[in-house]
Amino acid sequence: MNSQDYIALDEKYGAHNYHPLPVVISKARGCKVWDPEGREYFDFLSAYSAVNQGHLHPHIVAAAKAQLDTVTLTSRAFHNDRMGPFLKKLCEYTGFEKALPMNTGAEAVETALKAARRWGAEVKGVPNGRQKIICALGNFHGRTIAVISMSNDPDSYINYGPYVPGFVKVPYGDAAAIEQAIDDDTVAVILEPIQGEAGVVVPPEGYLARVREICSSNNVLMILDEIQTGFCRTGKRFAWQYENARPDIMCLGKALGGGIMPISAIVADHSVMDVFTPGTHGSTFGGNPLAGAVGMAAIEVLEQERLEENAYRLGIRFRERIAALHAPRVRLVRGKGLLNAIVFDEGYEAYPVCVALKEKGVLAKQTHGNIIRFAPPLVITEAELDEAVARISEVLLSL
Repeated sequence: MNSQDYIALDEKYGAHNYHPLPVVISKARGCKVWDPEGREYFDFLSAYSAVNQGHLHPHIVAAAKAQLDTVTLTSRAFHNDRMGPFLKKLCEYTGFEKALPMNTGAEAVETALKAARRWGAEVKGVPNGRQKIICALGNFHGRTIAVISMSNDPDSYINYGPYVPGFVKVPYGDAAAIEQAIDDDTVAVILEPIQGEAGVVVPPEGYLARVREICSSNNVLMILDEIQTGFCRTGKRFAWQYENARPDIMCLGKALGGGIMPISAIVADHSVMDVFTPGTHGSTFGGNPLAGAVGMAAIEVLEQERLEENAYRLGIRFRERIAALHAPRVRLVRGKGLLNAIVFDEGYEAYPVCVALKEKGVLAKQTHGNIIRFAPPLVITEAELDEAVARISEVLLSL
């Protein structure tokens, strides 16, 4: 079968809830992928930052293979010998006291929302049913009914009503708007430290630190969704570290699975996490032995290869080189670390640019019409980055 055959099968038997580029990936290694015809591409999406450690990193693959020969699933009805060491590793890496494992990023966000509402009722004393959570316009936290109730993107929420109440939406990057929205029923503020799906929107300097101060002074939990920005993607272990704006709850996912399987979690200190008691939350697959082994290996790669340093250094190189092109139609280059975006003129359709990039051997995907996100695996070398940038530059200068 060739690429067109596989695409035809997807079109015939799959729901049309995505509009992928016309490319089929059949093999991957490091920062590169190949299609069935053997054509090579640079992966500049990294499965939306789920492949920070690169495709099929040998250390992570070895951990998965070894665990497949012992035990893969027990459910939380019993203990297993991988979950405890994994949670310890995750807490030590993040600097929080406790972790609660789930599977997908959306589940991590749902878990954080439940923790905040329960904390609000049991610790802060807000009457149950009146808990409010402040969120930001332009957010993307997943696809569940509760999460899309926070969205202002019609593609995400139209015709999925009735929506979950209790969410207050304010402009992103405006700390004063958060402060004004807080009342006696407010239990939490949830934000992305950089809005990824919105087009790698970086908030004003000092924003996260100010939100941290506002939350602390008003006895409100600060929840940061680091599912896309976490695990070294932005040049720090976590994006909040740029402003020392440590949250009360952090949502994690994507790269925690090392590109092998879905693994997510929230991390928090005892004062928040202890609101969960037996039966109040759970997941059959959360914390399964295979996930524990893979999650530990994924974190070990980040530590041993110091990938935050590579992301920080090469991110600056990427932004400087693209900005220096002064390419037509390009209005702005922005980002942190190796989470970057090129913003084209308002109204300019970027999908054909992505197709042109594909023809040059670089895979990236547009968001919100006129924005293309560029997020290669963090194991990419300087030489590989330069080669990819040369191809990107050729496309941009031809517009």
